[in-house]
Amino acid sequence: MEKFDSIIFDLDGTLWNTIDSAVQCLKTVKNRHSDILHELSEEDVQKAMGLPFEEGTKVYYGYLESEKAKKYAKEAFMLNVENLKKHGGTLYPEVYDTIKQLSRNFRLYIVSNCLEGYIEAFLRNHHLEDCFLDYENNGRTGLSKGENIKLVMQRNNLKNSVYVGDTIGDKRAADFAGIPFVYAVYGFGDVAEYDYKLDNISDLLMILQENGNEFFAER
Repeated sequence: MEKFDSIIFDLDGTLWNTIDSAVQCLKTVKNRHSDILHELSEEDVQKAMGLPFEEGTKVYYGYLESEKAKKYAKEAFMLNVENLKKHGGTLYPEVYDTIKQLSRNFRLYIVSNCLEGYIEAFLRNHHLEDCFLDYENNGRTGLSKGENIKLVMQRNNLKNSVYVGDTIGDKRAADFAGIPFVYAVYGFGDVAEYDYKLDNISDLLMILQENGNEFFAER
């Protein structure tokens, strides 16, 4: 097994959970607009997690005219970002300590299907800005997750990356980029095929050690 030189993370379902915040913001937007007919639930938000913005919009407001649906979805998203900047999301167990430890020895990155501001809210509120060297999202580039992974790899000259995510979409993105996939079992998805799996994010430390990576050396 070859050593990894970098780790690229998905965000929702892998590092944090923001469903409660998203549901509240969708309720606020519904109360503002009489043509939004359906109360959206945690299940609806979970279905949209990990999807590019336009696909997530269809989950929420597929019955509305396209431009109006996008407008309402973006309104809810920006409310969510502002809320997360103030209050943060729910980090999965041991995420903070594991990311801090990994950042001493590995180059860390994030690629997520979200709009601009969302990854920044995660980094800022949870004080992890200094742990990640770069990040990318569908909202900024208009690219698929797999294309964004390749973009991050190219501009940072990464040779042996691994992608950590929780959905079949994350698996396909890793396959597209030609890198191993680490499945976060505790997240939102159900993935049958993967290269490694995590019951807890701290399991990454053992996986990396088994692959010959050494810890606590100077980066």
